[in-house]
Amino acid sequence: MQEVDGLSAISLILLAVQLPAVMVLLSRLFKGPTRRRPLQPRSAAPDQSGAVSVVVPTLNEAKRITPCLQGLRHQTDEVREILVVDSHSTDGTRDLVKAAQAEDSRFCLLTDDPLPPNWVGRPWALHYGYTHSSPHSKWVLGIDADTQPQPGLVAALISAAEEEGYDLVSLSPRFILKTPGEIWLQPALLMTLVYRFGPTGANNNCSERVMANGQCFLCRRELLDQLGGYTIARTSFCDDVTLARYAAHVGAKVGFWDGALLLKVRMYEGMEETWKEWGRSLDLKDASSQSQVWSDLWFLTSVQALPWLSLPILLLGATNPSLSLRLTIGLNGGLIAIRFALQFAISVSYDLTQAQGKWLFWLSPLADPLAVLRIMLSSLRTPKSWRGRKYDLNNVPLA
Repeated sequence: MQEVDGLSAISLILLAVQLPAVMVLLSRLFKGPTRRRPLQPRSAAPDQSGAVSVVVPTLNEAKRITPCLQGLRHQTDEVREILVVDSHSTDGTRDLVKAAQAEDSRFCLLTDDPLPPNWVGRPWALHYGYTHSSPHSKWVLGIDADTQPQPGLVAALISAAEEEGYDLVSLSPRFILKTPGEIWLQPALLMTLVYRFGPTGANNNCSERVMANGQCFLCRRELLDQLGGYTIARTSFCDDVTLARYAAHVGAKVGFWDGALLLKVRMYEGMEETWKEWGRSLDLKDASSQSQVWSDLWFLTSVQALPWLSLPILLLGATNPSLSLRLTIGLNGGLIAIRFALQFAISVSYDLTQAQGKWLFWLSPLADPLAVLRIMLSSLRTPKSWRGRKYDLNNVPLA
């Protein structure tokens, strides 16, 4: 009897903690049916010739930059120039860019100045590229070296942005997964973003909830001029979201669209690198207030981690369940059902053609508690290194 009473008490606590979070989650997921459809490849209009300067920041990217360079070569004459801003790579990255430059005169290899105090490397490279780009380009497009741009990407981006009056647009990619560990973990980490910000392409009128992806980040030059380039995001390890939220705050029209048909990305090699590198930026604390960080931790714990931790315990003890216990079991069972449905929904955002153990993708929901733990650990720590550079607690470069 005391055990039953104890479970009833636990179930009441869980209901009090989880119900508000579930309401928030449903309000976000209900935007899914009305979200913007994935962006389709397009051809540039004649008046868009030379409209875009592309900036690619690099630091020792030789192992993965070739598909990016090839993809950018296939973009048509809407691209005026492709500025590869290299931070003194030592692995052959520069030679690959020079080879691309010999075949396409739009490529230009730049070496950024020494990293100034209170700047993180990536926003500094992007800022350097922006300041050295042609003033005749209407748009500046930041592209990461690990992406694989598909034909029609840039033309589709600027056409849609111009037709709908957007000032800043970024795209979610199609992720290329290969090894078993990352196939299991990466979708769970991605789901932390879906839960917090809703489906890609859904309207978000609150600047504090704006989402962005720096892997493909298009901004009007006029807006960058107004913002002082990437200065506002100089100390941020999630500079894309920091800049997008500030732009939305000052009145710019900001969009985050589904680019699965236009952009592929091979982010990290294996589970360990995925956990270490991607996991420590997903908290977005550099672009969020302390209250928002803690609110998101409560939210993710309630709707993504607790169902897997609590439901087995509640089911094992539910020999004669009380009403509150039955409600709690139903609530957490429903959350798990939603999670599996979302796994099916995001499957189109993954390229598993080279994957080993594809079936592990469908077991990724079981990694949810681990994903939430990773966000929690990252939220409580300040990064001290990134892409081979070390920083002190004030993000001042040490080496």
